[in-house]
Amino acid sequence: MSLLQSPAKYLGEEGNGVKSHPVIRVALLAAVLASSSGCAAFSDGLTEAPGSLALPEVSPALELSGEPADAGPAIAAQPEMELAQAPPAEAPAGPATEQGKETPAPEAQDEFFDPFAKKDEAVAGEEYDPWEGFNSVMFEFNRKLDKYVLKPVAKVYDKIVPNALQKGISNIYYNDIHFGPRLFNNIFQGKFKGAGIELSRFLINATIGLGGLFDPAKHWLGLETPQEDTGQTLAVYGIPPGPYLVLPFLPPLTVRDFFGAVLDFGLNPVNYFLLPTFEIDDWPSAIAHKNRDTTTIIQLGRAAEEIINERSLNLEKYQGVEEATVDLYSAVRNAYLQKRAKAIRE
Repeated sequence: MSLLQSPAKYLGEEGNGVKSHPVIRVALLAAVLASSSGCAAFSDGLTEAPGSLALPEVSPALELSGEPADAGPAIAAQPEMELAQAPPAEAPAGPATEQGKETPAPEAQDEFFDPFAKKDEAVAGEEYDPWEGFNSVMFEFNRKLDKYVLKPVAKVYDKIVPNALQKGISNIYYNDIHFGPRLFNNIFQGKFKGAGIELSRFLINATIGLGGLFDPAKHWLGLETPQEDTGQTLAVYGIPPGPYLVLPFLPPLTVRDFFGAVLDFGLNPVNYFLLPTFEIDDWPSAIAHKNRDTTTIIQLGRAAEEIINERSLNLEKYQGVEEATVDLYSAVRNAYLQKRAKAIRE
């Protein structure tokens, strides 16, 4: 993965104040960190896909503090169509009448419904994927990258790191590293109760939970909220999803979710105070200003470790998927879009 190999040549340090390549630096880190925060989205989509894609979940001893596992079925049953009584056989032939027409079922819903999508963006029951050719190529690239690089590394990692420790590391990322964007997006959406729960979870898990290693806020006190991100916030404010999008090194997206992921990067205080991604004079920093390239490399390494850790936890979710599915690309796309629409409605 060249993205993680040579960041230094893009991150030269010249003079004081803002660095010479802040845009490149921020774009690079935003892409990698967005990938790390959503690296399980592909496997989550597979387990929620209808039919043969539904695979058994990993049953951890130390449960992750992610999304609730009791999500309902992705596709609602459609009400049957009621037909009016047909005219008698002996009736003389003539022009068509209203009696032979179907009476549509009231308020029937499509399998995938996004209340914020424009009417010209998608036909009812179909996904808006005008870039399917490009997306299919990128999907295959990511799939092969996972097969030949990420999965073998994750298998070695799984043998070295105990499973309980892997779950604890995943808890730290969720409870601490990605706490900021969830808190802010609850506030932006007017979910002040959810914001209070997120803040309470952070304080409890950071103390009683040993820095977020465990999740007593969830398991002891039942404090849990749905995952909130800037993509959902944009939807709440009426921004349409735009086309479905697959990019290298990233989980499935829509154009709206892509910009949301970049904004989530900006909402994370870790990227400003603990491990700043670009240099600003007199800005508070846990690491000396002269070592800004060091913090960038640490960020990249942290993101890579999170990706490998999550992949190791989800090794079993990929087993047999290709053999059981005729069109894997479409199945993952449909599952992702249905999951996002459900999260927005909640």
